[in-house]
Amino acid sequence: MYASALLSVFLPLLVVTASPSARTTTLKVTYDNTYDNPTGSLNTVACSNGKNGLVTKGFTDFQSLPSFPYIGGAQAVASWNSTNCGTCWGLTYNGKTINVLAIDTAANGFNIAQEALDALTDNQAVQLGFVEATVVEVDPHKCGF
Repeated sequence: MYASALLSVFLPLLVVTASPSARTTTLKVTYDNTYDNPTGSLNTVACSNGKNGLVTKGFTDFQSLPSFPYIGGAQAVASWNSTNCGTCWGLTYNGKTINVLAIDTAANGFNIAQEALDALTDNQAVQLGFVEATVVEVDPHKCGF
């Protein structure tokens, strides 16, 4: 009976710990200056309109997003109106972490604003071109939602 009671307490903790959104992976992170433009229209990205789009939530351009300029494309966003639009991701490189809002697709890993990659790499985005970062989906409030 005691073991059964322990299982009822600890099993839910194990399930939460093992959730897929808490898994980390290493992915390539590049930059694209398109995402640095504060007046860039959200109508130009995969997470524009549609049920899961950001325009339908009242955002119009990149600077209207609470996490700007920590935005970009993520391979988790497979196409237009993806259910992963607006997800927030923690990217860690050399012990430093930034949170990035997924607003577009990326063929492989993440393609983010240069300013965001500079923050992650201590102003070495152009010099490095890309990095391999540890990536994990995090709570949307970490991206201002």
